[in-house]
Amino acid sequence: MQYRPLGRTGLQVSVIALGTMTWGEQNTEADAHAQLDAALDAGVNFIDTAEMYPVPPRAETQGRTEQYIGTWLKKTGRREDIVLATKATGPSRQPGRPSHVRGGRLNFTRANLEEAVNASLQRLQTDHIDLYQLHWPDRTAPIFGQRSYVHAPDEDTVPIEETLDALQGLVQAGKIRHFGVSNEAPWGLSRFLTLADYKGLPRAASIQNAYSLVNRHFELGLSEIALREQCGLLAYSPLAFGVLSGKYLNGARPEGARLTLFERFSRYNEPGITAATAAYVALFREHGLDPAQAALAFVNSRAFVTANIIGATTMAQLQTNIASIDLVLSPEVLAGIEQIQAQWPNPAC
Repeated sequence: MQYRPLGRTGLQVSVIALGTMTWGEQNTEADAHAQLDAALDAGVNFIDTAEMYPVPPRAETQGRTEQYIGTWLKKTGRREDIVLATKATGPSRQPGRPSHVRGGRLNFTRANLEEAVNASLQRLQTDHIDLYQLHWPDRTAPIFGQRSYVHAPDEDTVPIEETLDALQGLVQAGKIRHFGVSNEAPWGLSRFLTLADYKGLPRAASIQNAYSLVNRHFELGLSEIALREQCGLLAYSPLAFGVLSGKYLNGARPEGARLTLFERFSRYNEPGITAATAAYVALFREHGLDPAQAALAFVNSRAFVTANIIGATTMAQLQTNIASIDLVLSPEVLAGIEQIQAQWPNPAC
C-alpha cells in the first residue's frame, strides 16, 4: 500500500480508501465486517462513510452503514488503526436529494452540525471523527452530474464563515479532528480556504468529488487549488458506478449490479459514456490489463489525488480494486487514454 498526507493535518492515509455506501443495502453487516478486515490486512487505513448511507438513500435504512462500522469497531477494538471519515448531509435543494435525514434540519448551522455529529458518533461507537465532511454545499451549486451553474440570488443559505465557526466548535470539543468539503466547486473551496487563513478558522483538509476516466472535470479548475493549497482530492466513483469495468457493455445488466438494481443512477447511462467506456476497455485489454484495475490505476497516479475511494459488493471486487495500487500504466496506455479523452471529453461530467 502507498500513503499520502491528508492535507496539512499530519495524518497519512492510504491511497486506496474503502468506500461503504452499499453497506446496509447491497451488503450485509457480515459483508461489511469482512470487507473491513480484508482492507486493513491489505494496508488500507482510510474508511469513508456518511450519515446518509446506504445509497440509494431511504429513511428506513439511513444510518445503517455507520452502524455497521460501529459494531466492527466495538468487536475489533481497532479504532486507532483507521482514519475514519464521515459526512453531514446537506440541504435538499434539488430533486433526488434526501430530506428525511435529521427531520430535514440540514443547513450547516451550529445546531444542525452538532446534532449530526452526535448521532454519527453514537452510531459509529467512537468518541471522535478524524475527517468530518460537508456532503454537498449549503448553497445551490452544480453537483451530481449537473453541467452548469444556475444562480439562485435570493436563496437562504448559511454563510461559509458561520459554518466554519461551527466546525471550530466541534474541533475544540474533541468530536472531530479535521474537516473536508465534498461535491464542491472552485468558488466554494477557495472561499473555505481563504476564510480559514484570514480568520484563523479550521482549514479544509480535502475535497471529495467525483473523478474517473469519464469525468475528469476536477482537472479544469479544482486540481490547481488542490495542489497549491494542499487540499487533495478524495476521488469518489472512480469506476463510474462500475461502468468502467466494462460489465455493462452491449446492454448487459448483470444480476445484483448497481445499475441493474437502481434506476436513480441514470447519470452513467448516456450514449457518450458507453462509447468512451468501450474505447477504454478495448485499450486496456489490448495491453493485457484488467479494465477496472487500469481505470483505478489512472486515478491513483494523479498528483492531486490524496485517496481513491473504492467500493465493492463482493470480496473478489474488493481484492481486485485494492490491487490497482500495484499497477503502473505505461506511457503507451497513458497516451491512449488522452486520445480517448480528446474524442469523448468528460461524458459523465
